[in-house]
Amino acid sequence: MQRLIFVYLSLIFCASAAIARKPNIVWISCEDISPHLGCYGDPHAITPNLDKLAAEGIRYANAFTTAGVCAPCRSGIITGMYQTTLGTQHMRGQASLPPEVKPFPVYLRDAGYYCTNNSKEDYQFVTPKETWDDSSGKAHWRNRSDKEQPFFSVFNFTGCHESGISSDSKYLEVTKKLTPQQRQDASALSTLPPYYPDTPLAREDWKRNYELITAMDAWAGEIIEQLKEDGLHDNTIIFFWSDHGVGLPRAKRWLYDSGTHVPLIVRIPKALRIDEQGAEGTVVDQLVSSIDFGPTVMNLLGLNMPDHMQGRPFLGANAAPPREYVFGARDRMDERYDIIRMARDKRFKYIRNYEPLKPYYQYMNTPEKGSTMADLRKLHKRGELTPAAEYYFSPTKPVEELYDTHADPHELHNLAADPQYSDTLSRLRAAHLEWVKRTKDTGLIAEPILVERENAIGHRYGVLRQSSDRGFANRLANVAVQASEGLQALPYLKEALADKDAAVRYWAAVGIGNIGEPALSAKDEIIAALEDESAVVRIAAARALCRMDMPKKALPVLTVELEEGAQWERLHAAIVLDEIDDMARPVLSEMRSALAPREELYQKGKYVVRVINRALNQLEETTRKTR
Repeated sequence: MQRLIFVYLSLIFCASAAIARKPNIVWISCEDISPHLGCYGDPHAITPNLDKLAAEGIRYANAFTTAGVCAPCRSGIITGMYQTTLGTQHMRGQASLPPEVKPFPVYLRDAGYYCTNNSKEDYQFVTPKETWDDSSGKAHWRNRSDKEQPFFSVFNFTGCHESGISSDSKYLEVTKKLTPQQRQDASALSTLPPYYPDTPLAREDWKRNYELITAMDAWAGEIIEQLKEDGLHDNTIIFFWSDHGVGLPRAKRWLYDSGTHVPLIVRIPKALRIDEQGAEGTVVDQLVSSIDFGPTVMNLLGLNMPDHMQGRPFLGANAAPPREYVFGARDRMDERYDIIRMARDKRFKYIRNYEPLKPYYQYMNTPEKGSTMADLRKLHKRGELTPAAEYYFSPTKPVEELYDTHADPHELHNLAADPQYSDTLSRLRAAHLEWVKRTKDTGLIAEPILVERENAIGHRYGVLRQSSDRGFANRLANVAVQASEGLQALPYLKEALADKDAAVRYWAAVGIGNIGEPALSAKDEIIAALEDESAVVRIAAARALCRMDMPKKALPVLTVELEEGAQWERLHAAIVLDEIDDMARPVLSEMRSALAPREELYQKGKYVVRVINRALNQLEETTRKTR
């Protein structure tokens, strides 16, 4: 009897000691995967370690990232803020943080935590030196000198990246330890989305996605096993997540669920649970945004969030009320702009295409390397794609898209024009615009103007917040919406073309250009805008003239900016020259000269070279066809 009492008291003591010790946090993250895991019901997934983690904790059914691509999304994850608020939305851009905004591990270190990152950062800003105790390929909680010190350790698996699908050598390296039983039969996979061609190469890509995930699952299991080996498993909260959806066309870089719906699993040891949060096998359907991950860690550790953070803690004492909506943004992807915003509730997805005259599949260097994209283009040229796949080669996009993700999980049937859903459309449209205004969306400021103003004040975050023009943010959001509203918006756009702010004038010129020849009554205003003080406004006005079939005055403006403009002005001019097709023939020599080597950095010049090369190749192909 005394022995039983001793054992019982010992257990109580151990449990109390576990509660008294500060909990550790481990993040297990990976790249480029949707919820293709067994615990999410995928029939082909081979993911025993993550399935076990979900069985021991919480699986979130509605977790979404704020972008369909890594770096903008990661900037939000590490700060708890939207990339469009910080100015980190453009892929392969580099913004500066304002003094008051810090990566959230800084607050953990201030609270005594040992913080490590192994090893990818990719935040699109220079990481403050106080963020990590160690951020490297060797970073690990095991390296802390005081083994009693609590820790926050991040481990990032990069093998699931789209390059693991497109590159034979990387795929073979990542999956080399898989057994025959862990391999997939490409021909037997029943989950190939209908917007892909059912070809051997596309099926091979889909198969590789599954096998890379299986390799990642084994790696995740090793990290969990290390916690057990170190006697830390019962005092460590484990998060598993992906930075965005699968690394294939119409998924990565896009705001459909294929690009933004991610797996999220959290295991909380029993001794660390609050109000039964984390009970084994829990499935939660509340909406979670990727910017909520950091604030949730802080809340679990009892730390106060700074006021500027936009994420909401979904676990811990006094967790925030569940979200009604999650939001996302697409901006420049390498060499191509396509400004798109998303608002989603648990069932319906709203997408606003701010540049609807651009096709879905703009030619971009990186995704074009993949076999699925190659087959899509090849079969499109032959006219052999199914309607679901062919749709994404439409020359333009609808201004608004609305999907019932329960009835239509692949988001193929746009309900925006269906009167039955008019109330839902209005509600989500309003939620999107309220979010754009409330969060001060810097993505609506043309990148050349944004960079110019960042240089003046030191960071992009303050461009809309520190403006002495109090109405600027609202005028900007409104004119950006009106730019895709067609001829009915012409009076508004003509007035906005005289606005005192170049960012507003830019969208006015874009909107008039979108209308094209029916906007000829604005011809004189557009011609005057060719001499605007802002280069990007001049470029947008030149585009508008071309769309009015008056390229003679426009082409010199475009070629001057292509030759003499700064980095992003040159890119804007190159994109317009690519868009206007045969109208650009009179300036072929100037376009070819843009390919000549320059003294600028490779990163600053390569995007222009890619776009101009594409434009020249298209013109040459047109010439061959007409001979």
